Amino acid sequence: MNSFRSISEFIPHLEENDPSLREGRDEPSTLGNHPSPLLGKEGDQSVPPPFQGGDRGGCRSSLSLSEAILASSSSVRDSLPKEYHKHFETLRQEIIDFAASHDIPRESLAKPQSLQEAAQKLSIPDLERLALLLERFEYLLVHHEPKKEDYTKALEHAERLYYLKEQYTSQVSLLKEAGILSKEGAILGIDGKKYPIPTLEQIAARLFERREELKTKHDQGFTKLLLVPFGMSLDALIEVLKQFLLKHKKDHPDFELDTNEPLYTLEDYQGADIGDSPRLVYYPQSFTKEDHGGKTKMEVLEGQARGRWTLTSVSGNPATGGTASAGVAEEERRTSPGWTIHLLQPSNLESQDTETPMGFALISRQGQGTPQGDLTPRPPFRERGDRSPLEAGKTPNEYLSLLQEAQENPDSPYPQESSMTPEDWITAFMTHLTETKKPLDDVWNTNTESTSYLIGAFFPSSVVVPFACWVRDAHRARLGGYGPRYRAEYIGARFSVMI
Repeated sequence: MNSFRSISEFIPHLEENDPSLREGRDEPSTLGNHPSPLLGKEGDQSVPPPFQGGDRGGCRSSLSLSEAILASSSSVRDSLPKEYHKHFETLRQEIIDFAASHDIPRESLAKPQSLQEAAQKLSIPDLERLALLLERFEYLLVHHEPKKEDYTKALEHAERLYYLKEQYTSQVSLLKEAGILSKEGAILGIDGKKYPIPTLEQIAARLFERREELKTKHDQGFTKLLLVPFGMSLDALIEVLKQFLLKHKKDHPDFELDTNEPLYTLEDYQGADIGDSPRLVYYPQSFTKEDHGGKTKMEVLEGQARGRWTLTSVSGNPATGGTASAGVAEEERRTSPGWTIHLLQPSNLESQDTETPMGFALISRQGQGTPQGDLTPRPPFRERGDRSPLEAGKTPNEYLSLLQEAQENPDSPYPQESSMTPEDWITAFMTHLTETKKPLDDVWNTNTESTSYLIGAFFPSSVVVPFACWVRDAHRARLGGYGPRYRAEYIGARFSVMI
């Protein structure tokens, strides 16, 4: 049997066995000389002492890693400094999820020959991703700290452009106080699995990797971070919002709230995302009872575990990319299972370059919005007949069409944008109220704010599109729904950039 010391040696071997792996690969592996911890040669001196070859086939490295990945991990984790326990669990789960989503048996992670055979089926990007995960995991076990150089540039970039550390710390604190995060920093999904919150480093890495394509969106003001516990049941999140409002009233007695019914919801929302036939679907391609193209929450979670958005392409064009809710071809990208990560425009849009983004920008009424950005201005109104409106006063069908058209038009000022779901809005509402002390989408506030259509979700059986707002006169939040053709001057839509 052949054995390999590095990923750069391993890839050519795979290409010999499967020439199709060469297709579309113009450059050598970006991992070049990085050793793959489960593919090392016996006695390789580049491997740290605890992982040098020994008995059992000369691969103690594999056995040590497999004990940490596959067996009860508490003893291995506890040997690390306490501040790195969460990092250990996150990396370990990423490796397990990767193996499961690519049909690699767990036990193969401990056997170089089995791993090589399983890797024959992987694409080059998948192969590199697996090697990088294993390399980082090994580094943590050997050096008892994460590999700092992985994230230095990414963290500096994210801090300079997004004030990421302060935003992230604030979001995590809110999620803990609201009872969404467990002590271990995870949520419980509808599938019974625990989903750790994405780390600061993971988010920074995504922002850094996509810095070129996000340049225009940053210029347009998409700098406000939102971490959404998408995998939780909607019923649980609705209850969280009710308790959050009651606590806010207790802490701020002047806040006007109907304490008997702080949140009104349509019956459609109850148990909408669970069961054998969930009533609510996400990221629809159209608002029709049949052929809506949406996914159940369970299907989205399964897609995240595979590292993919498994959604239908726009107008049958498999090359279309960008936003999930506008219809995306199935594409590989880093995901954080159980979570969605967003950038939105903040309420302090004009000063976001000099201070931390706070809250979320309102949805302007017709004629009240202003363009944002210098590189590719993002207009909120129709201009010269060739730019679609983002102000209030349009139907759900029109907002969805706007997003879909943006993905096929390279000159559009709205590419990469996606619409919101009830889960997004609930999390955004709590964040906005905490940071600004004002309710989000206070629709009757001097006729300047609007109700928000949540066109990232849809009730096919009743053909209803969700909406959300704060009802000032009733002193409560509201989750409701209208038909996809319903138009009102006080209802609009808020878009985000998912990363």
